[in-house]
Formats: sequence, C-alpha cells, structure tokens
Amino acid sequence: MLTTHRLSKSFDLQILFENASFNLNPGERTGLVGPNGCGKTTLMCILAGLEPPSNGSVSRDPHLRMGYLPQGFELDPGLTLEEIINQHSGNITTLEHELSKVAEALAQAPFNPSLQEHYDDLLRRIQLCDTGHTKRNLAGLGLTDIDPQQPVGRLSGGQQTRLSLALVLLDDPQLLLLDEPTNHLDIAMLDWLEAWLINSQCAALIISHDRLFLDHTVTHVLEMDPLKHRVREFSGNYSEYECQKQAEIEQQWSAYHDQQAEIQRMRQDIVRTREQAAHTEREASSIRIGGEEYKQKGFKAYQQAIAKKVAKKAKSRQKKLKRYLDSEERVEKPWQSRPIKLEFETNQHLGHSVLWLEGLSIGYHSSYPLLCDLNLDLHAGQRIVLTGPNGCGKTTLLRTISGEIQPLAGNVHLSSTVKMGYLTQDQLGLDDELTAVETIQGYFSNKTEARSFLAYFLLVGDEPTKPVSLLSYGQRTRLLLARLVAEGCNCLLLDEPINHLDIPSRTQFEQALSHFVGAVLAVVHDRYFIQLIADEIWWVEDGGIRRVWEVPGLHSNQVRHNDSLNRSQ
Repeated sequence: MLTTHRLSKSFDLQILFENASFNLNPGERTGLVGPNGCGKTTLMCILAGLEPPSNGSVSRDPHLRMGYLPQGFELDPGLTLEEIINQHSGNITTLEHELSKVAEALAQAPFNPSLQEHYDDLLRRIQLCDTGHTKRNLAGLGLTDIDPQQPVGRLSGGQQTRLSLALVLLDDPQLLLLDEPTNHLDIAMLDWLEAWLINSQCAALIISHDRLFLDHTVTHVLEMDPLKHRVREFSGNYSEYECQKQAEIEQQWSAYHDQQAEIQRMRQDIVRTREQAAHTEREASSIRIGGEEYKQKGFKAYQQAIAKKVAKKAKSRQKKLKRYLDSEERVEKPWQSRPIKLEFETNQHLGHSVLWLEGLSIGYHSSYPLLCDLNLDLHAGQRIVLTGPNGCGKTTLLRTISGEIQPLAGNVHLSSTVKMGYLTQDQLGLDDELTAVETIQGYFSNKTEARSFLAYFLLVGDEPTKPVSLLSYGQRTRLLLARLVAEGCNCLLLDEPINHLDIPSRTQFEQALSHFVGAVLAVVHDRYFIQLIADEIWWVEDGGIRRVWEVPGLHSNQVRHNDSLNRSQ
C-alpha cells in the first residue's frame, strides 16, 4: 500500500531522521510516537506527498485513496456546513449523469481498464452520497445539532476540527494519515472514533498523545528517536510497545553496568602495570656500580629492559581501552528525562474545605443556564477531574469559580487561605513579547535563579530567552505551570492542562501532580490521566453534575498497570 525506502530528512544542520524504511499495509493501524519536535508531522507530510524528503523514496499504490488530516486544518470560512459537505461528497445528480456516460463508453470498450476504474470510483462516490452515511459520521462527532446553513467561519475551533475529521472519513479512504485527531474530542466522541477505526477496513497512521486511544486502536507502533535519528517499528499497541521499550532499557542498563565494571577493571589493570613499570625502573636506577661491575651492569640493564617491557604493556592496554571506548559496540548510558518540579512553596496552610459551591447556577444568560443548582465541595489534597460532553459548561464553571464571570445564581465560597492558580485552555495571561525568563523574573532576585527554576520545567538551552510567541504549545504550558509554582498557589484550576504535551511530558506532569499537596480541579478528556490522577470525577450531564469514581465504560486496571511501568523507569 505504502512503502518508504531509506527515507531521510534534515533542515540545515538539524537531522530529524535517517534511513527510515517501513511499510503501511492494508488493515494495519500504526501509531507514530516520539517527543515533540522530533519530526512526526514532517514525516507525515512527506508520506502525504506535501513535502520532499532529503533522501530516500516513498512508493504508493497509484490508485490509493489517501485521507490526510493535518493539525490546524483550515476550512473555507465563507462556505456553509451544507455546502462544504456537498463539496466533499459530490452532487448525486451530477455523479449519476457521469456514471451513465461512462457506462455507455464501457459498452463500446468493455475491456478498457481505465474506464472500468472510473466507473467503480463513481459508484463508490454515489454510495457515499447516502445521507445516512453522512449523518452517522456527523452524529458520531457531535455535529448534527449545527444549522446546515451556518457559515463554517462561525463554528468554534473544536467544531471546525471535528468537521475536518468528518470530511476526511466521508471520503472513504483506504489509508488515513491523522495528525492529532483526538484534539477537541470529548469521551463519547473518542469512543465513536475508536469504534470507527476498528471496524473500518482502511489502514491508518496516527499521531496522538492519547495513550488509551493508541491502546484501543493501533496494531503497530513507529517510534521516532531524536537522539539516534532513527525510526523503529514495534508490533502491538502502545502498552505492548512500552513493555518492549522497558525490557530494552533494563537490558541496556544491565549491559551498561557490566561495561562500566569492565572499563574500571581495565583502568585499574593499566594503573597497576604503570606502577609496576615505574617501580622496576626505580629499582634499576638505585643500583650502584661497585665490585663485579660487569654483573651489576648486566642486572641493571636487565631491570631496565623489564621496566620498558612493562611500560610498553601498559601503553598497549591503554590503546586497547581507547579502542574499546571508541568502538560501535560500546553501550551508551540509557537516557533519563529530567522530572518536572511541581513543589509549590507557600506558607499558607489549607484548611479542610478549600472551596464549596452553594446553589450555584452558571452561564451567560439567566434564561439559558448551562449548569443549575450545584452543591459541591473541594477539600485540601483532593484532585478532582471535571469532564463531560463538549459545550456542557466545564470551562464556564472554572471561569465562574476563578471570578472571571459572575454566577447566575448561588455562590462560590473560598477558604481564606486559598491562593488560586488558573491555567486556561487558550493559554491566556502570557505576554508574547516577553521571554520565558522575563515572564517569571519578578519572583526571583536575578535572571540566573529564574533560568535555573525554568530548567525544572524542562525549559533549557535557548528556550528561556526566546520570546513567548516562538515557544511551542507544550513549552507555553510548562511556562504557565512554572509561573503558578513561583506564585506559590495552593489551589489549581486547570483547563485541559495536557492538551499540547507529548507523552513523556504528560507522564512527568502526572507524576509531579500526584505529589502536589494542594487541591486540584481540572477539566480533562484524557481517560488515562483521569483514571490515574482523579480521586473523584465530576461528570457533567443534563445541566447538572454527578460525582463518580470512574469514567463510565472505562476500567482502570489497564491504566494502573501501565502506570507501574512508567514509574519503574
């Protein structure tokens, strides 16, 4: 279906990957994983034919129907929802007229392969015009309640993302290239997309940081290694890939320790040999020529010869050690990521009750409240996740609690010792013209301290001195977290805090958050994160919130098992 041969890509002096050879086969769904910035999107663009490789080649079936969903795909804002769907699926009257003409041509030339292919393609496109097929895809992605005459430019960013995904699926592709397809999908939509992929016959290459989504959908994993600039293939889903990687790391540590022991033995042997040569040379130098001069001269020459021989042996062993250290067989020390520091320095001690909602109704118009009569509380040390369908009022609730907007009815009560920190989904509160260091410098006595502090949030190298406008989404998220820590917040409101973090950064954030002693209320759709972190879940439905302890339809055993692998690394 699609084959790459010794594919390489570099920009100036930066090498993304080299000699990547792999196949995307019918029916196989492959996850493309690796840290942010390693070249996943670039590789997908090359496979889609939108960017040339530096070296190597991509071979595709000439009749392959390929669907590509890039990040940030932009639709024509002037077209209505109905127009853009018809543009993709085609006008059934026009297609049927064209089918009739091709059928007549086939009657005259029944063995013409190109006519037969064109006829089959028209039949497929006519079938795709079926309104039931279209409605099922739109319903699965929460788009059926939108007015068909509404311009696409008036849809929210999440709705436009879901519409872009629906259009790709409507084309009935044989191979899907999906770059972060789960962004802006709630849990019900994630379940629907997983089922669609599993039940479909098409192959897929998927870039995603959603570990459970990858676990439920992929059959293979392609790993991009930015340190070795290589692409490796693993069989199985994401959890099975992690198990294989963990076994490799343990094996590498064992080989590394054995190698270090051998290097130490060789160095000690060289030191002993050098000391022996020096000792023998000193003994030869101390011989005084007296009586029987010829015997003493002979013994001294003999000792000096031994000293030279031993010294030569030491040099030989030193060269052997150098060859060993320079050889390709040398085992490198396994790479370990630096953990994110999430230790909030505060003198304010939280009482038992941090905040409580009393008869709270929220929204933007009193006649149309989003959530009504909420009576809930958050205690010190609790980590509560707020989740539910898109558009149900989760972000509005956080904005109400933070004081950004007023409640329609009822009250939000905060403990007198609460120092609130609010991380917004759209990363508001950062000045694009300031650098990361300048953003937090006011909390430290000098820039050096500020830079050292940012290193705890994996902002290193030239990143602390870049303007905020040049930082990636993940880097901006870590900068916002750094500022919350520097401010000494003891209660966090987090709106989709891991949306733009890669899997290693998500793991680090989860581990850091699990040690945070303050209170947390977080809006999250990542099911792995929810089951791992949440003490309690506030599930939004039917204009209210019910308290649950597990995402409906999801069992936590798999997540807990996977986390034991992460923590053992």
